[in-house]
Amino acid sequence: MTIQVDKEEGLYFRQTLFDKAKRVVVKVGSAILTDEDGMNHAVVDNLAKEISFLHDSGREVILVSSGAVAAGRRKISYTPQGEITIREKQALAAIGQSVLMHEYDEAFAKHGKKIAQILLTHADLSHRDRYLNVRNTIATLFQFGIIPIINENDTVSAEELRFSDNDTLGALLSNLIEADMFICLTDVVGLYNGNPHTDPDAKPIYTVTEVTPEIEAMAGNVKSALGTGGMQSKIRAAKMVAASGGSSFIGPGRAENILQHLFSGEMVGTFFLPRSSKLPSRKHWIAYVLKPKGRLTLDSGACEALVKKGKSLLPSGVTDVIGDFGVGDSVECCNTDGNVISVGLINYTSDNVKKIMGKKTTMISEVLGYKDSDEIMHRDNLVLM
Repeated sequence: MTIQVDKEEGLYFRQTLFDKAKRVVVKVGSAILTDEDGMNHAVVDNLAKEISFLHDSGREVILVSSGAVAAGRRKISYTPQGEITIREKQALAAIGQSVLMHEYDEAFAKHGKKIAQILLTHADLSHRDRYLNVRNTIATLFQFGIIPIINENDTVSAEELRFSDNDTLGALLSNLIEADMFICLTDVVGLYNGNPHTDPDAKPIYTVTEVTPEIEAMAGNVKSALGTGGMQSKIRAAKMVAASGGSSFIGPGRAENILQHLFSGEMVGTFFLPRSSKLPSRKHWIAYVLKPKGRLTLDSGACEALVKKGKSLLPSGVTDVIGDFGVGDSVECCNTDGNVISVGLINYTSDNVKKIMGKKTTMISEVLGYKDSDEIMHRDNLVLM
């Protein structure tokens, strides 16, 4: 399968998509924003200048920013004895959030721009009504000509309320507002097909047509302060954005005028093309926003019905149930090898699925005493992974 196009063809794709991009999400992490002394003022000023450039070109821009915890540590000169605890991180975020926004407010004011702060937890996006409220708020800020700056609400986020990382948050927001492009600014120059530190023949990957397991494995070639996991999360984010019809970029966040270079067509970093078939917004929400509460194992016949025939999931095809879930929860479906083939909204509780699994639909009423539907999971609420 093709994972990369040649440089000339990649330049054409890039320039076409950059020219068409009217709504852009820019994500920047602590590895770029901070140094050993705290907030890197030069980087913040350059970022504000670059985003103002995009805004002046008529584009709507969101900035997804980390940095509150680092700013809090600097403000109180806090040096932990070991790893920072959750409570300490929450307190430091509370201290540093105002510092971070003050930095941005001053930096953007130099370019005549006004900003707004939005702090989110995962629950704000996993509940459909709150998800839509967030979207409406952002749309109104765009109408006002404001640049929203969004971060996870670290002060209140417990484990079940957390996004796994701000890369995921940026990708989810890209789908939320139907952004054309997700730009992830980091401390690496992009992907390579080998380790450039040990392989003299390693070449940069400029354009990726599809995020395959081979592409995901290339995260191991990247050496940065983030570690392998950090780059892997960025590639997963690019995959999520591609599924909703957007394109993504991963590249050097400290480079001077990086966004101007990008939008003028220079070949820097790694660019990810959108998928040819766009996943509908609601199904993207089911697949990527909701956290699965359980897992079903399916037999080969049920797997074929879902993957090849586009059918709903019936109780007869379920062989095992893991987890405690209720009606309407997100549940993964796996084949006998344990590979996730789909995720969807379940029509029965975990206890009741255990009672009817392996049985024909005609027996549901007899076993449970009622029948809400023939399907355990309807194809309209199911996404192939």
